[in-house]
Amino acid sequence: MHLTVITGASRGLGRAVAEALLARGHRLLTLSRRAPELAVPAGAELLSWAVDLADCTPVAQRLERWLAAQDVRSLTSATLINNAGVVSKLGPLSGVPADDLVNAMRVGLEAPTLLTAAFLRATAAWPLPRKVLLVSSGLGRRAMAGSASYCAAKAGLDHLARAVALEEAAKPAGARIVALAPGVIDTNMQVQLRAADATLFPERELFVGLKAGGQLDTPAAAAAKLLAYLDRPDFGAQPVGDVRDL
Repeated sequence: MHLTVITGASRGLGRAVAEALLARGHRLLTLSRRAPELAVPAGAELLSWAVDLADCTPVAQRLERWLAAQDVRSLTSATLINNAGVVSKLGPLSGVPADDLVNAMRVGLEAPTLLTAAFLRATAAWPLPRKVLLVSSGLGRRAMAGSASYCAAKAGLDHLARAVALEEAAKPAGARIVALAPGVIDTNMQVQLRAADATLFPERELFVGLKAGGQLDTPAAAAAKLLAYLDRPDFGAQPVGDVRDL
């Protein structure tokens, strides 16, 4: 059985990925602020933890213990998908409340770092393929005024993947890792961007135009692209990728 751990599975892309993995018959652990209500087909397994990823140290410790207790003989692969992320108040960095910035950086960068470390430690001796997918963004590679913390968190994920890929490549059976931009998706985050004050968020009209022009993927379509990338035989050959490169 394939084991997958995914964060941010209560809505949007994360929920769509979780639904697709359950349909494939995976053993799935979700880490979200709210436990998602998901149908579990015959042959699949679901465990959901309601956790606060802005306080991730105890979550990472719990994950490491849980992974260490798994019966590896029943598994054929293990994957961690760090999907959760939040957009802080949209506007110049100087006008964003400190607690909003802290939350965005903890959920968007600190939590994936801690969870990746826990996953790699707990599974280091497992004799099976291991993958880590960090859901990044084109905004980690192209700066956007009015969303500095989100850009910074996603750029951090990209460089985290580059560094960890070097470390894992030096091991006899290291994990493969990719920070992947999933394209532009019709989620609540897009609603936030379109509803922003244009005087504080100058690229608001760009996102309004994407919606009006039908250029947003549904969460299900984006999940299919993400999983197709994860399934690639060369996954991890390049630690930073984009679903549009398929």
